[in-house]
Amino acid sequence: MSMPSGFVDLQVNGYAGLDFNSDIYTDEDLVSVCHRLRADGVDQVLATIITASPVEMRSRIKRLGDAISRDPFVAAVINGIHIEGPFISPEPGYVGAHPVEHVCGADVDIAKSMLDSANGLVRLVTLAPECDPGFGLTHWLVGQGVMVAGGHSNATLAQMRGAIDVGMAMFTHLGNGCPAMLPRHDNIVQRVLAVADRIAVSFIADGHHIPKFALRNYLQQVPPENVIIVTDAISAAGLGPGRYWLGQQVVDVDNEGAAWAADRSHFAGSAATMLAMVDGLKKIGCDTDSIARWTSENPRRLLATRPQGWSND
Repeated sequence: MSMPSGFVDLQVNGYAGLDFNSDIYTDEDLVSVCHRLRADGVDQVLATIITASPVEMRSRIKRLGDAISRDPFVAAVINGIHIEGPFISPEPGYVGAHPVEHVCGADVDIAKSMLDSANGLVRLVTLAPECDPGFGLTHWLVGQGVMVAGGHSNATLAQMRGAIDVGMAMFTHLGNGCPAMLPRHDNIVQRVLAVADRIAVSFIADGHHIPKFALRNYLQQVPPENVIIVTDAISAAGLGPGRYWLGQQVVDVDNEGAAWAADRSHFAGSAATMLAMVDGLKKIGCDTDSIARWTSENPRRLLATRPQGWSND
């Protein structure tokens, strides 16, 4: 049975030593990382910029957008930019590895300034629906041709449904970006599962972010056409244990490959490659056809469909 390839990864913060949230990499560094991604079976990624000050985020988005526009090979690998934050929940647990001092409520002007910096390359924005009153930013982004995902969120079921009604197409890394302890029934995991027939749902399948038995349960509950596997890779991906950077924070990768924030209170991205995730999915009993669907076909289809329509037929 052959290993799936041609992966499409919608959440890559960095890879093989390069941090997309850094201010110091070169075009040559980016080309090198794109070659490494291709060597690891990855066809396309969305380079992810996480929460920082608006000035820093605009600068990093522009740096990426300009570099992508300068090199056809880079553009072939980096399909576009995923902005994760700053319009997310500031609450402990839900904010995850994002610097809470830079988190803010939904703001069309800030979002517009980021899109304007990107040479038209922003494909996806992750935000918390409860931080977008009236879902105005979600509606505006969809109108700009940008996909919207919920994430780092404690949205109510009504808020989830309201955001979906105006175009939210996905939920980012379910089971993460939330506290370790949740109410036993009415919680963000259960709410997303309740609407999983209407949106795509992404999971980090590195064996650390979600226990294997729990991931298997989730994969049985989300319609197979709506499952997306993402790496949430940081610069440590493919390099093994050590100390790495994600933006302005230090991340420690342990001997088991888990990427920890400096205080060991939560994970800060993943050090796993998509190949490693495929291997892990096989070990929990997922078949090759399903893995190919979740790591390639579904995310490719979502990117091609753009914001209006994760098809549910």
